[in-house]
Amino acid sequence: MDLIDRLKEISIRIDSKKDSLTTEEATKNALVMPFINALGYNVFNPTEVIPEFTADVGTKKGEKVDYAIMRDGKPIMLFECKRAGSNLDDDHTSQLYRYFSVTPARFGVLTNGVEYRFFSDLEAPNKMDSRPFFIVNLEHVDDLQVAELKRFAKQTFDLEKILSTASELKYTRGIKRLFGEEWLNPSEVIVRHFAKKVFSGHLTKSVKAQFTTIVKSAFHDFVNDRLNERLQSALSQADSSEDESPTATVDTTEMSTKPGIVTTEEEVEGYYIVKAIVGQCIPVNRVYIRDTISYCGIILDDTNRKPICRLYFNGKQKYLCLFDQDKKRHKYPIKDVNDIYAYADDLRRTVLHYDGKQVEKTT
Repeated sequence: MDLIDRLKEISIRIDSKKDSLTTEEATKNALVMPFINALGYNVFNPTEVIPEFTADVGTKKGEKVDYAIMRDGKPIMLFECKRAGSNLDDDHTSQLYRYFSVTPARFGVLTNGVEYRFFSDLEAPNKMDSRPFFIVNLEHVDDLQVAELKRFAKQTFDLEKILSTASELKYTRGIKRLFGEEWLNPSEVIVRHFAKKVFSGHLTKSVKAQFTTIVKSAFHDFVNDRLNERLQSALSQADSSEDESPTATVDTTEMSTKPGIVTTEEEVEGYYIVKAIVGQCIPVNRVYIRDTISYCGIILDDTNRKPICRLYFNGKQKYLCLFDQDKKRHKYPIKDVNDIYAYADDLRRTVLHYDGKQVEKTT
């Protein structure tokens, strides 16, 4: 059985047992030990996995880390576990930080059984970094993350190869996070940078406020234009191969003939944004729009049994409704249609789930 299959089994177990795992011990038995075992380490062999590994810290003796993965008699990975549902953003890294400095292990893993955060000492030798270089959530694991996890497996573990990619993973993740922050709320540094490129006057407080809005809009327009280009290219290919109009997937009967239903330009724009996003991984002619009185639905294969998302654009507050693997609805407030791009991975994950595939994240 391949790693991806083992992780899927754990993911199913998370869905069914997460609410009942109220202690660290229960979480370790139900989720963490199967995860370690999925990486190829025998959790019942003390030469490979030592539970309650003793790591004396300074004057504190008998300090224990939950699991130590061993190779040639030395620890190579340390696992610090919290109960399922714990917020790992809380100050849980302090214990792992102390253990890390007094063992030869180069990797520390903080987990609640669902999310796994991998740390190393990339910034200073024998001193665990404050930020993880790799994070994986087993409820939403994709092929790229599985490929990274395989580096930690028993059969393929290579310290130098992992360290050579860990730095790139860490800083790429950090820069992507900054991109996301700037996308939602451009910083003064970014606003000043772009304003100076196009504006020759004095950057007063009012001008800076104006350019803050302009820069944010430009970011959204730029991504929108790139995605629309990809959409038009995909539509052209579908048109040439199936002799089908680019708008043929819009069910105009559903939109226009039912009393009280008016499909707005904003809803149509949202439909094309969703189509552009999921068109990266499936044929765009499989995506349909179904408008109703209360919401505008976007579905796969012209069937309501495969909902992609719903647009609630009729009120003062707009909402995007997404569906998880059990088709449970989750509504998120958005300011305008461009905010749909922030949920691109979720949308692609939904359509690929219907086809029994995994989503690959894109930048």
